[in-house]
Amino acid sequence: MTTTGFTPALGRFAHTRHYDTVIRTLTRERLWRALAAMHIAPRPDETITDIGCGTGSLALLLARIEPRARIIGLDPDPEVLNLARRKEPAVGTVDWRVGPGDAAVELLGAGTADTAVSSLVLHQCTPAVKRAILAQMFALLRPGGRLVIADYGLQRTRAMRLAFLGVQYADGRADTQPNADGVLPGLIAGAGFTAVREAELVPTLTGSISVYTARRG
Repeated sequence: MTTTGFTPALGRFAHTRHYDTVIRTLTRERLWRALAAMHIAPRPDETITDIGCGTGSLALLLARIEPRARIIGLDPDPEVLNLARRKEPAVGTVDWRVGPGDAAVELLGAGTADTAVSSLVLHQCTPAVKRAILAQMFALLRPGGRLVIADYGLQRTRAMRLAFLGVQYADGRADTQPNADGVLPGLIAGAGFTAVREAELVPTLTGSISVYTARRG
């Protein structure tokens, strides 16, 4: 997910059209997405930007929870956004935009979001792009804005490390290993966020998925 290229939704594991089925089957998706949505807690009239929105599952969930919120879904892959649009119950539920997360401010404007969210994106990115996306999310937020990220984090047990090998096969070890080693909280803090914490931890067949929360001061 860069300005010159991106890792497809399922990496080299399977075609993008199978993404929802694979994620639903292997990652306990309903649980971790519900936990992420609980921490996002969408409110009327606020703007929530979903960076790397993929097939739109989280963005559409947030739109259902609070129809009066403005939800923007940004992703560099036009194919995956077409899948997202087909899932919409009504036109205009989510404002879908094509573009990479490390150019979010250029595309959407600084200080335009009350909440910035991302799910299952950063583990696919190089360390440099992880930092760039987090910096962009910081710049997107208004002062006091919230950050919520659901992604593979520190793999604490041998079982989770072994389960995570499937993700590493699909997305490459170089990009995914830093997540497994637990770098995300430090990278989030390094982007300028405060009150960084791992709010939830969900073991899955593909490794543990963490929900991280933070704020822009």
